[in-house]
Amino acid sequence: MKTLPLGVEPLVAPRHTFDENKSLIGLTRDEVAEKLKEIGVPEKQCKMRAQQIWHWIYFRGAKSFDEMSNISKDMRGKLNENFDVGRPEIVENLISKDGTRKWLMKFPDGQEVETVFIPEEDRGTLCISSQVGCTLTCKFCHTGTQRLVRNLTSAEIIMQLLVARDHLGEWPSPSEGRLVSTIVLMGMGEPLYNFDNVNKAMHIVMDDNGINLSRRRITLSTSGVVPEIYRCGDEMGVNLAVSLHAVNDETRTKIMPINNKYPLHELMTALQNYSGIKNSRKITLEYILLKNVNDSDQDALDLVKLIKDYKLHAKVNLIPFNPWPGSEYERPSNARIKKFSSIIFDRGISAPIRTPRGEDILAACGQLKSESEKARKKKPQAS
Repeated sequence: MKTLPLGVEPLVAPRHTFDENKSLIGLTRDEVAEKLKEIGVPEKQCKMRAQQIWHWIYFRGAKSFDEMSNISKDMRGKLNENFDVGRPEIVENLISKDGTRKWLMKFPDGQEVETVFIPEEDRGTLCISSQVGCTLTCKFCHTGTQRLVRNLTSAEIIMQLLVARDHLGEWPSPSEGRLVSTIVLMGMGEPLYNFDNVNKAMHIVMDDNGINLSRRRITLSTSGVVPEIYRCGDEMGVNLAVSLHAVNDETRTKIMPINNKYPLHELMTALQNYSGIKNSRKITLEYILLKNVNDSDQDALDLVKLIKDYKLHAKVNLIPFNPWPGSEYERPSNARIKKFSSIIFDRGISAPIRTPRGEDILAACGQLKSESEKARKKKPQAS
């Protein structure tokens, strides 16, 4: 038997990869019904057939129309001729020593994205990408060193969740005890720069006739695209996490160029007015700790003051910097990290330290950059 490298699962070739021009994944039920009408399905049947297909895709995880046993054979044949519910190619499937999983998936145009699943005792979190690459160029983020190629479609965003549930054996969709219990839009890209596709995808994920994931179980992470923060609250109402990472404009602009466009006052005002915060939910302020950049006692005190000055209902998520090749930054000492956290806690604001996960497979926060793709390119080709 062939021995596999540590941390790599055998790849099982999908029975059927998807055709992006024919896929019904990522369409609303009304759009699916309209597609059926276009291929000659009687108008009176379209709504019912769309509901059946929706159930098979999002509740049972069907990857082909042949699995849809309550649809007639003739209708299944017609669906197979015209449409698609397959999956993207899985190029790599890595498992960290801490149980974190990372899937590198390829879409029909050859572009690749990474999706990460983090299992914990009380939940399972899936970190979903929204763009191929990123346009923000945050100085501490490995993903930010990759140029933006394009936005992901609503289908490609949803497929990341479907792929994770395929690999975790989570079909039919459970009502309780889910392995993937939480989604965070914290993968590659800035989700608010792809608002329409993200919004459409999340409404499909939240639909109670399919995956039925509550908006309270979805967190969107943004670097601070102020106009779209207002839209996010009004149209999605999901939890909001904001990459703050500094307590003054000078430092934030230095490490996050987006601060030139949307400085701290504008950002904090938008958070103050975020309409998605209801029923005791809090905004999460993500704060990456960089040695001798933003990790002093005074920085911690200023962070507390910033939250209180704007009367934010917020918690702080402290992230020790995850080193990556070529970075100019370092992770502070454990003692410094703990001191920073305790200063904030002592003043009545929650500030837990995030335990880095999946570092050995470059799946930790800020590390996603398709390193596996680069490694493959370096391998000598067989003659």
